[in-house]
Amino acid sequence: MAKKILVIDDEPDMVTFLSTLYEDSGYEVIIAVDGDEGLAKVKSEKPDLVSLDLLMPNKTGIKMFRELRKDPEITSIPVVMVTGFATDDTPNMDFKKWIHERSIRPPEAYIEKPVDKDALLKEIKRILG
Repeated sequence: MAKKILVIDDEPDMVTFLSTLYEDSGYEVIIAVDGDEGLAKVKSEKPDLVSLDLLMPNKTGIKMFRELRKDPEITSIPVVMVTGFATDDTPNMDFKKWIHERSIRPPEAYIEKPVDKDALLKEIKRILG
């Protein structure tokens, strides 16, 4: 049975890119376009991994991530943050350090946009075993 990845991103091109990449690698893909929908799908679908963008409308990826980590039913689901946040918006900010200092348990991986597909798939395989 294929492992299930939930892609949470508001950019249609990125959703298409990630879902195609994951499906071509043998994963089942579920899609959500913001943090509210993403959190609902995490709870209903129980994916094996969440691929999470940070900058989205409604509930941001950061807020959604914090809620995911606080909920005992879904806190163990691994998260890969796929973001351009660290480089584009705040070039002098160490985003990984910032999120580690503020998280109960940090994300399992970070991938910066533009996405290196080989690096992303390597991280996904490492996390899912």
